[in-house]
Amino acid sequence: MNAAAIRRRWLLAGRFALAAVLAWHAGAGAQAGRAEVAELRFGVLPVGGVVESRENWTPFLADLSRAIGRPVTVHSAASYASLDEAIRRRQIDLSLLSAQLALDAVSQRHMNVLAQVQRHSGAPDHRAVLLVRRAGPRNTLEDLLAHPEQWRLARGDNRSVSGFILPQVQLFLPNRIVMETRFRSEIVGTHQTTALAVANGDADVATNNTTDFERFRQQFPVEADRLQVIWRSEPTPQAQFVVRSDFPAELQKKLRRFLVGYGQGRGPRAESQREVLKTLHAALGYVAADNKALLPAARLQYELARQSALNAQWVNEAARQARLQRIDAAYAQQVAALRDSGIGVDRP
Repeated sequence: MNAAAIRRRWLLAGRFALAAVLAWHAGAGAQAGRAEVAELRFGVLPVGGVVESRENWTPFLADLSRAIGRPVTVHSAASYASLDEAIRRRQIDLSLLSAQLALDAVSQRHMNVLAQVQRHSGAPDHRAVLLVRRAGPRNTLEDLLAHPEQWRLARGDNRSVSGFILPQVQLFLPNRIVMETRFRSEIVGTHQTTALAVANGDADVATNNTTDFERFRQQFPVEADRLQVIWRSEPTPQAQFVVRSDFPAELQKKLRRFLVGYGQGRGPRAESQREVLKTLHAALGYVAADNKALLPAARLQYELARQSALNAQWVNEAARQARLQRIDAAYAQQVAALRDSGIGVDRP
C-alpha cells in the first residue's frame, strides 16, 4: 500500500475514532458533568479554513485521546485574537501556537511549553516572505521601499510572526516604514487570504511564509503561478505546543511523552503517524521543549518594541530614552521568568 493510500485510510479511521470519542463525551458529559469527564480541549487556528484544519488534526487528536484515556474536543478559532481570547478564558487546554502567541500564552495566560516542531540542518528553513504578482505594475522590493504609500498591503495579524513581526522588524522599520500607517490600504487575514488577495489583484504585496506558501501552491496552483517572492526573512522562531500550567505535572509530562513519541519507531502505526505529521507540516515530529524555547520569540518582541520606539515621535529625547529603559527592564524580567518557569525537560 502506497503512502497516499495509507494516509487516506488513516485519516478516515481517525475521523471515525474522534467522532466516537466526541459522541461518548456528549453522552457521558450530560450525566457526569465536565469535571468527571475531564475532556482535553485542543485549540486550532485555521490556516486555510476551519474544515481543512479540523480534518488535518483529526487523526492526531484521536491518537492523543487514546493515549491519555480521556476525550479530546476541538476549539477552532477564526483569528489570532479569538484564539488568544479563548486561551484567556481558559477554554483551551492544549494548542500548537506560533511563537508570539505561545509567548503571550506563557507570559500572560498561565500556559507552559511542552514541545516544539523538530527541525534539522537539512530541512528547509521556515521564513517570512513578501509576495507580489509576477506581471504586476508594482513588483520590485526597491519600489516598495521607495513608495510604500502607493502599494496596497495584505498582511497577517499583529501577533503573526511571519505575517507581521518579522517583516516589520527586519525590513520595514529599519527603512522607517511603519506597516500599519504607510501603505495605501491594507487587508488583514490568514496567509491564504493574503496570498489570494495579491493573486487576484486586490492587493499589491502580501506577507506570508515559506511553509504556507508551499501549501498555497498545492491548493491553488494557478493563483500561485501568478506570484513571486521578493524578500525573505531570517528563519522564524519555532511553533510551540503549550498546555495549561495548572494541569498536574504528571499529566503535562504524559502529554509531552505522547508528542515526542508520535511518529517515532517502526511498524504500521508509526508509519501512519508519520503520514499524519506530513499533513501537519511536521514531518520530523516534535521534540521536548520548555519555556526557555520562547527566548528567541521574546528577543524578537524586544527588537520590535525598541525599533517602534526609535521610529516614534516623542516630545523630547528624554521621553524616548525613558521608554527604551522601560522596554529593556521588561525584557530582562521576561527572560528571567521564562528561564525559571514551566515543566523542565529531563536531560539524559
